[in-house]
Amino acid sequence: MTAPIAAIILAAGKGTRMKSDTHKVLHPIAGRPMLLHLIDAVKALGAEREVVVVGAGKEQVEAAVHPLGVETAEQAEQLGTGHAVRMAESALAGFQGDVLILYGDVPLVTTGTMRRMIDALHGEGGPSVVVLGFRPADPGAYGRVIVGPDGRLDKIVEFKDATPEERAVTLCNSGLMAVRSSDLFRLLGQLKNDNAAGEYYLTDLVELARAEGRFSVGIETDAIEVAGVNSRGELAGLEQEWQQRRRTRAMVEGATLVAPETVWFAYDTQIGRDVTIEPNVVFGPGVSVADRVVIHAFSHIEGAEILSGADIGPYARLRPGARIEQGAKVGNFVEIKKAVIGPGAKANHLSYIGDATVGAGANIGAGTITCNYDGFLKYRTVIGNGAFVGSNSALVAPVTIGDGAIVAAGSVVTRDVESDALGIVRAEQKVKPGWARTFRERMKALKEAGKK
Repeated sequence: MTAPIAAIILAAGKGTRMKSDTHKVLHPIAGRPMLLHLIDAVKALGAEREVVVVGAGKEQVEAAVHPLGVETAEQAEQLGTGHAVRMAESALAGFQGDVLILYGDVPLVTTGTMRRMIDALHGEGGPSVVVLGFRPADPGAYGRVIVGPDGRLDKIVEFKDATPEERAVTLCNSGLMAVRSSDLFRLLGQLKNDNAAGEYYLTDLVELARAEGRFSVGIETDAIEVAGVNSRGELAGLEQEWQQRRRTRAMVEGATLVAPETVWFAYDTQIGRDVTIEPNVVFGPGVSVADRVVIHAFSHIEGAEILSGADIGPYARLRPGARIEQGAKVGNFVEIKKAVIGPGAKANHLSYIGDATVGAGANIGAGTITCNYDGFLKYRTVIGNGAFVGSNSALVAPVTIGDGAIVAAGSVVTRDVESDALGIVRAEQKVKPGWARTFRERMKALKEAGKK
């Protein structure tokens, strides 16, 4: 029987190097706070409990995680990682199972790696502690993972406390661990702070377990998976890594990215097969794209649903609530907000369609806008199947254009137009023969007189 899993996520640090009023772990990657990326991976593992250890800025973190059913525990004083983990003891009182120790500013750890850590905890001989290690290009000041002659972990030593021989080791400590709950808090109670920093090191659990005749093991992962965020530059670096992974996945799953490095996805973007995405397309959260869609260059899409065979852009903007149905076309410099563009309908040029329903096969002429806002309230426009709205028209909501109706170019429509009718709202054109020639001659004479 699989043991229950709990996760303790450390997020009590101030993050002063971010130079931000927003808590470090709430800065977004792909449109989602990095802490929530990590919580998603934990939940996908099937964890029974999640506890986030908070400190400075705790109100922000609590507001982000409590709606997800995640508990919090406070570390009022910053006395080291061992002390931080111990702050979760009360929250996990009575829990019997395996505990993962994670960091809120290390957001790219996958569910698969977490599973490997748990599996290793139940490996041969029943290790007491599992440590996740990595080999960075430059080990620098990372703590070192020291492996004994028997292949088991001897100790983890902080760089400042390491001997020259230990500093030569390239296997570094990520800080992530898996420990049985029956061992974790008992060992934490034995920690001492007699080290260079005067802190309670979580890493000392390895030596404490060994002193009891137990042993610890390490597993490795790629350095990028355990990369942390302490600055805006590091945040940008992880954003790049996340995006590259997502681009690769999109192409593996059957999408064509003409210039992959210029396409930016959100954490929840859904892309179908045989989708073509041209350069410089940006997806915000809440977008689903069905099969055989083409998204042309420089389009921005957020909170929108695009059905099969639709054609978007270039330079289109789809805002939250947009639904583009099968085979519809949203062209250049067209903005859609909280509106349905029906099957085969077209809005090809320079239009704003907001709070509206556009019927199947309708045509929206260049420069058309739905006037949906009076400064206080929003109103809806309904354009029927097969309707034709001429260029440079303003549809003042609430208003309905019936099926098959035509709105003449340049009209300002304030009343409904019935099905198959022509709606025309503009002054009668008048033509005065010869007037322009007479005007030019008169003005030319005045100009010449003024020079004398």
